[in-house]
Amino acid sequence: MKPTQKPANPNFSSGPCSKRPGYDVSTLDLTTLGRSHRAAIGKAALKRVCEETARVLGLPEGYRVGVVPASDTGAVEMALWSMLGPRPVDVFSWESFGQGWLTDIVKQLKLDQVNDYGADYGKLPELNLADPTHDIVFTWNGTTSGVKVPHANWISDSREGLTICDATSAVFAMEMPWQKLDVVTFSWQKVLGGEGAHGMLILSPRAVERLETYTPPWPLPKIFRMTKGGKLIEDIFKGATINTPSMLCVADYLDSLDWVKSIGGVQATVRRSNDNLAVIEQFVATHDWISFLAEDPINRSSTSICLTLSLEADQVKQLVKLLDAEGVAYDIGAYRDAPAGLRIWGGATVEKTDLEALMPWLEWGYREVSR
Repeated sequence: MKPTQKPANPNFSSGPCSKRPGYDVSTLDLTTLGRSHRAAIGKAALKRVCEETARVLGLPEGYRVGVVPASDTGAVEMALWSMLGPRPVDVFSWESFGQGWLTDIVKQLKLDQVNDYGADYGKLPELNLADPTHDIVFTWNGTTSGVKVPHANWISDSREGLTICDATSAVFAMEMPWQKLDVVTFSWQKVLGGEGAHGMLILSPRAVERLETYTPPWPLPKIFRMTKGGKLIEDIFKGATINTPSMLCVADYLDSLDWVKSIGGVQATVRRSNDNLAVIEQFVATHDWISFLAEDPINRSSTSICLTLSLEADQVKQLVKLLDAEGVAYDIGAYRDAPAGLRIWGGATVEKTDLEALMPWLEWGYREVSR
């Protein structure tokens, strides 16, 4: 029978993601609007972004946090173009974004000593092939495949190279072993449900050392430059952004950080995401027509939860449209390059009760389109 109870919030998009529970744009502190981001009030807000991010995430001493242009993509590109070159590079990819970083490294930077360790959607490469003398580039969570790395044991504590980690759909939802990571990137519009266009760049002291001791042989666009006269531009990591940020988005992000603190910090957001995954795991375990794209349960993402169904690709599209039309699930189709299926966001801003309400609709929709 057709379910009667609908999710209170049907926004399950994997980016931009659902706003936090209880979000009200009218409660944002908008005193910075219409002011220069370089005025004292603007710089103070941006400095708070950097400092509060470090504090809430529990970053180790000496790690720096900066707001950079062009979302997570911009943050990753800044790292690749500014730091790669002096050592061979091991690239681990298993979905479209990881493949994109590989393309940049091989075809744009044209580095010669590059090891491509790839895997198909649903699988994870052999991570133990990482060479501690090489730089390592990888995504912590494959947003388009629903496959994450289960831990960081494969990264050497005595490594000589840098680890550059795209963690946009992992930070604030998964435990991050910061001491193993030298460059970490994320964006506000994922786990915290913030606004788009701004990236966050986290650098370890080892990453800063690379920036200050290595000059790449290729030209660097202005928005990628993090050093001047061989020294890190420290102001970038104290709120002096490279280009003009949206102060409205800044206010929105600070609201998100305040929410994280109010519910118990990162431990609480990680737990919320894991609880959301558990709802879908229970449903999949009792229905033989739906499966996780991630083949190994230990590698299942708790944020970008990717599912395959015993339906033709056109039927999957029909199901997505049907649930959208019913107002129970928006934007849950698989990423365009991924196998046909569903991608349901399970990050911290999604309520467990909404996913519980969605599950009967998935079954009803499946029956409708498979008749």
